[in-house]
Amino acid sequence: MSLQNSKVADKFATFAAKMGAQIHLRSLRDAFATIMPLYILAGLAVLLNNTVFTWIFKGKTLLQVQYWGTLLSNATLNISGILIAAMIGYCLAKNRRFDNPISAALVSMSALITMMPNTVKLIPDGAKKAVDISAVLPYTNLGTGAMFAGVIVGLLATEAFVRISRIKKLQVHLGENVPPAVGKSFDVLIPTIIVLSCSAIISALLYNLSGMNLINLITTFIQEPLRHIGTGIWGVIILYSLGNLLWLFGIHQSVIYSSILEPLLIINITQNIAAYNAGKAIPNIINVSQVQTYGLMGGSGSTLCLLVATFLVGHSAVTKNVSKLSIAPGIFNINEPVIFGYPIVYNVALAIPFVLVPVMGLVISYVTTTLGWMNPCVIQVPWTTPIGFSAFLATAGDWRAVVIQLITFVLGVLVYIPFVMINDKVLKKENDNAAVAGDVQEA
Repeated sequence: MSLQNSKVADKFATFAAKMGAQIHLRSLRDAFATIMPLYILAGLAVLLNNTVFTWIFKGKTLLQVQYWGTLLSNATLNISGILIAAMIGYCLAKNRRFDNPISAALVSMSALITMMPNTVKLIPDGAKKAVDISAVLPYTNLGTGAMFAGVIVGLLATEAFVRISRIKKLQVHLGENVPPAVGKSFDVLIPTIIVLSCSAIISALLYNLSGMNLINLITTFIQEPLRHIGTGIWGVIILYSLGNLLWLFGIHQSVIYSSILEPLLIINITQNIAAYNAGKAIPNIINVSQVQTYGLMGGSGSTLCLLVATFLVGHSAVTKNVSKLSIAPGIFNINEPVIFGYPIVYNVALAIPFVLVPVMGLVISYVTTTLGWMNPCVIQVPWTTPIGFSAFLATAGDWRAVVIQLITFVLGVLVYIPFVMINDKVLKKENDNAAVAGDVQEA
């Protein structure tokens, strides 16, 4: 790498590192990571309800057993909007080094509730037309439909709350003789009143002047356009490829993937889970499970393909030893040993397949799903699920998805093979140059 290229790489790495450390993106990443187990549980509950249970039970017994899965969906997927608002409040407050992050979570969640309509249209059981019902919070407003609103309201409400809470004159001190929990509550009493009152005023003005609510506005004019652009096939390819490029500079791809792309992909999979649970058409081909299943075979860069290619054609003792040590974690999509041991970082010889193979997996899975050759992903499975199992579970038991994933894996190995050979030649040349230099110094 030339000196000029090295300087460009260093500047890019510095910029990417600063972007990854940006407090709002970091808080967003932390919040989604915190509630990820709930989404996985929701997916498993929906999978059992709509596949396994239907194989075992019938009629009234099936409905009774499925009630278990419905309760889990209600407790996870169908309240995901307020869950993400609360977690963003907590994570952002912690990252701001605010000493009472729990209160920030409560304020964030309550602020989101103030933005919800007091009257909604619902179809009663047995009826055909919707009627206006007041003083209810339907799952449609609490769940996936409110996720992006939860993100925006969570960030704004928490920022306002933390800033106002640090104004000394607005803090109510009861002295040292009161329990700490009581003292902390009164310290943020006035800021809580101010933030929630202001959010309620905004919501009331919006409703009285336009008849709309912030949830619908954010969903219609921000969430859906951004989600369609960011999670379209080209948007995912560009953003995910940029994330993988960061690995080449030693920066975790989560700087772009987890902070920018993954939240949108999670919204897509939650919509798919809800649609699959309700027996409706699946709305999103591209979602977080699809990207993980076909674009992260062995981790970022689909490096499990690289390990197999190394076993097949590799000659370097160093890379073969690294591959032997990395194959076990690689099966479970943990590839830091490959990234830093092979290495991928600053390795020009492997840059092309590291970016190209995941893109190939995304395109193949998108096209085959569009053509109806396999079902779309409707379950969020743990990212550590090995290939084969991941495709089968993510598509709710479609064996064709397993075949397509294995074909994609084989193609990935074939793409990596020539670059493994190139990398071996580079390593041999470096070793030869080092040996020559050593002989010169001895002479």
